[in-house]
Amino acid sequence: MLCPATHAKAGGIPQEYDYGYQVYQEDDDRIRVESHYVRGKWNLLEGTSFRMQYLNDAISGASPTGALPGGTQPYVANVEDVRTGILGALSQQLGNHRLELELSQSNENDYFSNGYALSDAIELNQKNTTLTLGVNILDDTVTVPALGDRGKESYDFFTGISQLLDKDTEISGSLTLGFSKGYMNDPYKVVQRDEVFRTPDTSIDAGDGTFLLIPGIDVPVTNIYRENRPDSRFRQVLQIGGKHYFAAEKAALEAALRYTHDDYGISSEMVQLEWRQEVGEHLEIVPFVRYYHQNAADFFVNDLNKVNVATPADDPDGSGPNYSADYRLSSFDTNSIGLRIVGKLSENLTLSATYERYTMKGVGEDTSPSGSYPSANMLTVGLHLKF
Repeated sequence: MLCPATHAKAGGIPQEYDYGYQVYQEDDDRIRVESHYVRGKWNLLEGTSFRMQYLNDAISGASPTGALPGGTQPYVANVEDVRTGILGALSQQLGNHRLELELSQSNENDYFSNGYALSDAIELNQKNTTLTLGVNILDDTVTVPALGDRGKESYDFFTGISQLLDKDTEISGSLTLGFSKGYMNDPYKVVQRDEVFRTPDTSIDAGDGTFLLIPGIDVPVTNIYRENRPDSRFRQVLQIGGKHYFAAEKAALEAALRYTHDDYGISSEMVQLEWRQEVGEHLEIVPFVRYYHQNAADFFVNDLNKVNVATPADDPDGSGPNYSADYRLSSFDTNSIGLRIVGKLSENLTLSATYERYTMKGVGEDTSPSGSYPSANMLTVGLHLKF
């Protein structure tokens, strides 16, 4: 298994490999992410296959802290980290069932995650219908500056169905129920509050044996505090999609709709369209667009000035009142438009390149300052080998 090419010469094991490189660059030199990934898949025995993935992300730049711009507190903070992740999955065909066990691990300077997943794909109706059931578990450790390690657990239960309507048309739908508990805060996000600091009473020697008393003076200050999200989250995700091949145009249209809701009070909608156009026998051009909208979390605020809390905790535990100024919990829209080109150089080798333009902006009343929302360019190149 560790040397699949050697086995392939002896036993003819079918195998596939992917390599990808992606650059994500936000405007104004904010966040930059360079990613490398390697994937492999081997069909080991009749009905048995193994796949793996290795991922490396290098992150650098500056990100909004949650403080408001133009004040005394830093509006952005520098970010630099490297994330590595590895995943392995073993699947086995048993009759009309395809069982898969997946193990994963991800490691950053301040975040460590172990993942476990089990799924079953059941082929029905002469393989025209596929029913999928599964569960995914994440066991995470978050290192919080000055406070140490905190734990978080996540559980996702999902079911899906895909149906071939005819030789050119397929529809699908899925439902995911997810529950997370533990440390749900972002340890680098803060919320500011305008307060008053009273200087202590002081006295000075007047030089004639008497003392002058200077009373305390009220000085306005802006303080920052750690955000305090609830210590649990229940979310629901419903997605439907469809594909249709147009023989005359030698093209396919793929569409997806997704709706999410959680007990943070966030609801979101996403629609994506993709047109896959064949150009000759060896080239495919794929333009795509995506739109996403969400409303703000119930506890989203830009500051604590109107939040009824005495002294915010240094180590928030999720108990109320909850508050966060993270722009990702505000009300916003995102738009993506892109183009992917796929070239088949031979029966074994395929190359691809993708460009995507991503924009985000606040909408409605519960928004962050406009400068919080990023726009970015993404470029991805990939190579696929199949033997």
